[in-house]
Amino acid sequence: MHTSESQQRERIRTEIFADADAASRQLAGEIAALIRERAAAGKGVVLGLATGSTPVRLYRELIRMHREEGLSFKNVITFNLDEYYGLTRDHPESYWRFMHEQLFNHIDLPAAQINLPNGTLPRGEVFGSCRAYEDKIAAAGGLDLQVLGIGRTGHIGFNEPGSTRESRTRLVTLDGLTRRDAARDFLGEANVPRHAITMGVGTILDARRIVLLAWGESKAGVLAQAVEAAPVDTLPASFLQGHPNVRFYIDGSAASALTRMRHPWLVGPVAWTPEMARRAVVWLSHTVGRPVLKLLDEDYSEHGMADLLTEQGSVYDLNIRIFNELQHTITGWPGGKPGADDTHRPERAEPASKRVVVFSPEPSHDMLGMGGTLRRLVDQGHQVTVVYQTSGNLAVPDADALMATDFVSDLAGCFPGEAGPAEAFARVVRGELLEKSAFVGDSAQVRRLKGLVRRGEARASIKLCGLAEKAVRFIDLPFYEEGRYRQFKPGAADREAIARLLAEVRPHQIFVTGDRDDPSSVAGVCFSLVGNACVGFAGDDWFSDCRVWLYHGVETPCDAAEIDMAVPVSPRELSQKTQAIFPHRSQRGHSAVASGLREPWQQAEKQNRDLATTYDALGLADYEAIEAFRRWMPGA
Repeated sequence: MHTSESQQRERIRTEIFADADAASRQLAGEIAALIRERAAAGKGVVLGLATGSTPVRLYRELIRMHREEGLSFKNVITFNLDEYYGLTRDHPESYWRFMHEQLFNHIDLPAAQINLPNGTLPRGEVFGSCRAYEDKIAAAGGLDLQVLGIGRTGHIGFNEPGSTRESRTRLVTLDGLTRRDAARDFLGEANVPRHAITMGVGTILDARRIVLLAWGESKAGVLAQAVEAAPVDTLPASFLQGHPNVRFYIDGSAASALTRMRHPWLVGPVAWTPEMARRAVVWLSHTVGRPVLKLLDEDYSEHGMADLLTEQGSVYDLNIRIFNELQHTITGWPGGKPGADDTHRPERAEPASKRVVVFSPEPSHDMLGMGGTLRRLVDQGHQVTVVYQTSGNLAVPDADALMATDFVSDLAGCFPGEAGPAEAFARVVRGELLEKSAFVGDSAQVRRLKGLVRRGEARASIKLCGLAEKAVRFIDLPFYEEGRYRQFKPGAADREAIARLLAEVRPHQIFVTGDRDDPSSVAGVCFSLVGNACVGFAGDDWFSDCRVWLYHGVETPCDAAEIDMAVPVSPRELSQKTQAIFPHRSQRGHSAVASGLREPWQQAEKQNRDLATTYDALGLADYEAIEAFRRWMPGA
């Protein structure tokens, strides 16, 4: 299946694109060409379609081609992969509604040619309906092209681990991680359906062509397994290896765990740049279980790296150089140490007091990713501004909002006869919350209250970090307030808000996250807005004296070899960071990572301690914990 030496471990043809938009344009162009070719011959096209955030960019491009290039879908029949069981078609999270909002309502596809599994049938009728769905696909001539995404469990459609290669359309029970990943869409995990109807793996494999799309680093590990490891039923996407015409179209972040990207020296000759040499030596140290300074000639030769020694000198010189590079990333002065020689320090010494902007996509990202460093910056006299880019109201469970209305009512009860607008507002919101079903989207008033809940949590958290309230900005970007998960559309108002803030503060340092997240996620959108603003300021004098540092979320840990600044966190500072995360009560138990940890503070603590353990194993100082940063250059 591989087409080059570097792809020799890949069992599925995988193409890496500059970004999700480029990959989506490529596939949209191929779909358009197929539709036009068949239409010219008087024939139709049968498409298998996916839902979720991954194919949204594809659908937007197809809509654009319909509107601007005259692409007609009148000769197309569609079959969707799956549907939640128990949701009505008008439910905000039903895939029927999703597909109509994201694609069908905007093109000329006849309604009679749209097919989705029926998730509203009585249980006794589901089996027959699934058989009928299979028969309808066959009667249409089979799927010409099936579009897929991939879940963090390795599922395609809702074929969870344990699905067989021969499985057909059926009712399935959803994996716990899949349900937790959908929790925000459903305003809480308790509201996520436990079952879904999905095409089977066998149904998918019957398609004449398959294209799987994937964005973001959270998909990298499972994608690499699907592409490079032997097929197993614990990873349903790996069964795609047996298909004669399958392609994966992915972005660089999703590709980051492929051997040709992560360890290219294992699959062919490489250009031994300083960055590549560092990555290889760190990997070798981990692989053989020896500190960098104790690596031997035979370690290099036995692991396919003899040419590195040939190019870059003796093992002693190479080990010393890489060790020094790693050591120079460590600093207790994330804003630079005043009056010190900064030749080998990550940050410059001057100005001694820097203007620092920390962007947080939602309240809590800042504390989870860099709470210890944030406290250091404050304690060391820098002028820190924390910018919460969105209100985070979509992530607040109804129960937490009800608690807030109870508090306001109880407070008003302390002053009989003096009820004011606040109590009236709380009463109205409480009524809406009690009357709505668990699946109904929030009104503007409910979202406003939930935003206030997040603000209160953020203020309490930031105070524990030593920051004054005046150092905090809540800018409530419109793309978030006007949208919902999977359907964000940033616009000019969002871009202007970020640019205006940066032009006002003119920072010496910017800390931002989300560069490796799914570009459709809150963090991904927020990073793109900051990144675009930085590119726009690239020619300004103040920006030439500004450095941009990337921090990492709890689900995107940083490889030690790519760290540019490592800030040690002492046991006391780690405890303080944990305490500063606690006020974000509405987010507790809201996510899950591969470790299975549910609480955000546990995830952050583990990530920081694991990195310290890694540095210790490389032969560097033994710290309690470390927060990591990479330097980002606009346009690089």
